[in-house]
Amino acid sequence: MTQHTSRLCKGYFTKKESDGPLNSLKSDEAASGPKQGPTFQDGQRRVDYVLTYHIQKPRSFRRKTSHFGDYRILRSLRRSLSMMRGRDTPPPKEDPEVAAHKHRLDYHEDDKRFRQTEFEDNLREMGLELEKDEGNKIPGIGFLKIHAPWNVLCREAEFMKLKMPTKKVCTPMLKQRINLFIRKVTAPLHPKVEPNRAQNVKHLSHPFSREKQHLFDLSDRESFFDSKTRASIVSTIDLKFDLLKMTITGITSLLGNGVYTAAYPLHDTLFYPLLSCQILYEEWASYSVFYKYQPIGLIRKYFGEKIGLYFAWLGVYTQMLIPAAIVGAIVFLYGCATVDNDIPSMEICDPRNNITMCPLCDRACSYWKLKTACGTARASHLFDNPATVFFSIFMALWAAMFMEHWKRRQMRLNYIWDLTGFEEEEGHHRAEYEIQVMQKTLKKQDMSPKVNLSLFHEVEGHLLLSPLQVGVTFAVVFGVILYRISIRAALHMSSNPTARTNIRATVKGTAAVINLVIIIIMDEVYGALARWLTLLEVPKTDKSFEERLIIKTFVLKFANAFSPIVYLAFFRGRMVGRPGDYLYVIGSYRMEECAHAGCLMELCIQLCITMLGKQLIQNNLFEIGIPKIKKLIRRRKSDMDSQQQEDYNMTLQRHEKDHFLGPFVGLSPEYMEMIIQFGMVTLFVASFPLAPLFALLNNIIEIRLDAKKFVTEVRRPIAGSAKDIGIWYNLLRGLSKVAVIVNAFVISFTSDFIPRLVYQYMYSPDGSMHGFVNHTLSYFNVSDFQPGTAPLQPMHLGYEVQICRYKDYRETPWSNTPYDLSKEFWAILACRLAFVVVFQNVVMLMSDFVDWLIPDIPKDISLQIHKEKILMVELFMKEEEGKKLLRDSHAKQSPLQPRSRPASHTPSNC
Repeated sequence: MTQHTSRLCKGYFTKKESDGPLNSLKSDEAASGPKQGPTFQDGQRRVDYVLTYHIQKPRSFRRKTSHFGDYRILRSLRRSLSMMRGRDTPPPKEDPEVAAHKHRLDYHEDDKRFRQTEFEDNLREMGLELEKDEGNKIPGIGFLKIHAPWNVLCREAEFMKLKMPTKKVCTPMLKQRINLFIRKVTAPLHPKVEPNRAQNVKHLSHPFSREKQHLFDLSDRESFFDSKTRASIVSTIDLKFDLLKMTITGITSLLGNGVYTAAYPLHDTLFYPLLSCQILYEEWASYSVFYKYQPIGLIRKYFGEKIGLYFAWLGVYTQMLIPAAIVGAIVFLYGCATVDNDIPSMEICDPRNNITMCPLCDRACSYWKLKTACGTARASHLFDNPATVFFSIFMALWAAMFMEHWKRRQMRLNYIWDLTGFEEEEGHHRAEYEIQVMQKTLKKQDMSPKVNLSLFHEVEGHLLLSPLQVGVTFAVVFGVILYRISIRAALHMSSNPTARTNIRATVKGTAAVINLVIIIIMDEVYGALARWLTLLEVPKTDKSFEERLIIKTFVLKFANAFSPIVYLAFFRGRMVGRPGDYLYVIGSYRMEECAHAGCLMELCIQLCITMLGKQLIQNNLFEIGIPKIKKLIRRRKSDMDSQQQEDYNMTLQRHEKDHFLGPFVGLSPEYMEMIIQFGMVTLFVASFPLAPLFALLNNIIEIRLDAKKFVTEVRRPIAGSAKDIGIWYNLLRGLSKVAVIVNAFVISFTSDFIPRLVYQYMYSPDGSMHGFVNHTLSYFNVSDFQPGTAPLQPMHLGYEVQICRYKDYRETPWSNTPYDLSKEFWAILACRLAFVVVFQNVVMLMSDFVDWLIPDIPKDISLQIHKEKILMVELFMKEEEGKKLLRDSHAKQSPLQPRSRPASHTPSNC
């Protein structure tokens, strides 16, 4: 297992169990010299960042004249705009390869070479050390290795205000006895990482300062800045040219223009043995450890806070699904146990039942017996029983508990990761926004760079989004409706007896699968559409761009996934009409009716197929299959056989192996996948109590699948700092509030819960459910059929039908107001609306009480933060006292040499 994972972690395409971890590093070791790992040719300076480019044959600079003419104009624009802007904050850690897709231009090869040379000169001026590798084993690809020396790291760390651990350590008093007991009990569930780390010891952190280096433990400068921090610093310097040079020579622009083809930090090998990808694979990305907790601290150290917070949130969400899945399974089992005692189902299935029902469609459909709906009625009881009401209330409180639990977990991580005082910067202007400014300046239009150029484009984007989304959603839903209607009529006219006896199952199943296929296809279309609309708005900063893209993608994909479910829950069977006066669309197509047991069963089927299909096909199968297909295509294009390919991979160095990995495209797809699942779990849980169980099983696989992808399939992303999950928390909170209202309407209007209560307490002669089925059926005189709508085979049942029944609350044909809505209808409608109001207010009040009862910040964490601030003040006071004593000793010209005060490593209680 260790041998195999070692090879996987280093990006190989072949697998050979006989090659061990040491053999897989031979190429790196040979190329690196005496020091193992990715280094320069001298074997000492480590590779912090890598840029790749295409190697072209030398050409004359024949386009230099026109190039310099245009470049002088751009330089003047940069100087004028940078003077107006002043000194900005450091740019955010956005993956430059992702940002590069936002603006692509074609440049002549000479122009590319000139810009490459200028960019590299700028990097050297910033103090970075460069080394080119063009004689590698990948033809046509050159590598630019970048190393940040100590003085550059210190300078940028101070500028970026990075919090680094000081010499001062303390022992947090975080309920040690309870934590020690819990840790012993759950020891088999914890990953085996960081065995040498001192338990319950925390270094106090402080923003790095070159003037106060004596406060920090610099005994080992090689490990003071870890690989994640070093790559982040180099990336900041690369992106800084986008800020200072107006996007013409910054790495984002150069990637977009094709000057460079990729930019990425390297996966760790032997520099940091506790952070190597082999450890992450064995204790995190392997399916064999699915039952263990995630090593969140190790993930954060290797990938950064943003990715660490994502996996921490996913872990909390998955853990919270365990009680929800257990309760949902109990509710489902309760329905299975009580189905034989359900009186309405027994009445429908009673063979003595002789109720003749009206045709389900015009002409082609004939009269039918109610007892033929026995299977649907019994299946509906599994999900439509009194326990589902309790489960809806439970899930509303569960959502509130989940949000509070995550807030507390997030605050605890902020304390552990020293993010309590972190404030995310707004970031620098995006390339497109700056280009718009330059274009406006060239046209001499009266517009300042500080003017919000995206205002008009934002309005334009919203105006395009709303009608487009409504139109496409309506077209998709209406198309499936027409399919249901036409296929039902065709099956009724079929001469095959098997097809005629399974009409409902065929229509339900095929329509649900068609909806699933449309959802999967339209998800990709909506993702591209959301990006196009966001680009159209020209947001000012990268943060604004990301938030707008998330909102648009969420709205489009949410409507795409839930529009068929909303139709089944709240619209199907509501606008049907009655026999003799049906509602028609597009000529002779009659609107769909619900089965006698209601639409809840069809809603459950649609929700089940959509949820399982999206998780199995779109999420898991695509994530596993697409990378394997890409590798297979690459292998097919290669002229080498498997053994040659394996030997070739063994000779590749670390930066060459990572070149074959896929680029990191951000966390938005991962979050979006889970947010849609959260909606499936909470919004319509009253109709599908097994949704939390399916979500739990999916997430157990999803965590390890995502982990394996991050470790073995994609290049190492640039570490980004964040103290929360951002806008995703607001979306989760909004969904949890909407879920209360949606479940209230599902219970009230989609299920038969309210009609059963009304009948039992208002109309039942003995207070039982006997007679409920007959109470829900109205009478229709077949002589009142409209011309051309009567059944073609009226004698299908073997006798002439005079009166048929249909599900509705209407007056009888022999009453003074035939076929009008009866008083029972209005009484049930009033009870349904009253239930919605009461349920919504009671559940939301309970959720708000839970929110108020549980503090957002754990008490022990707030105490620790306060005590650490006191310790830091004491540390600085001792430092000032030491400086004062040193000055006094110099003033007195003491013959004794002043001794530097040793830093205290003794842990203090904090």
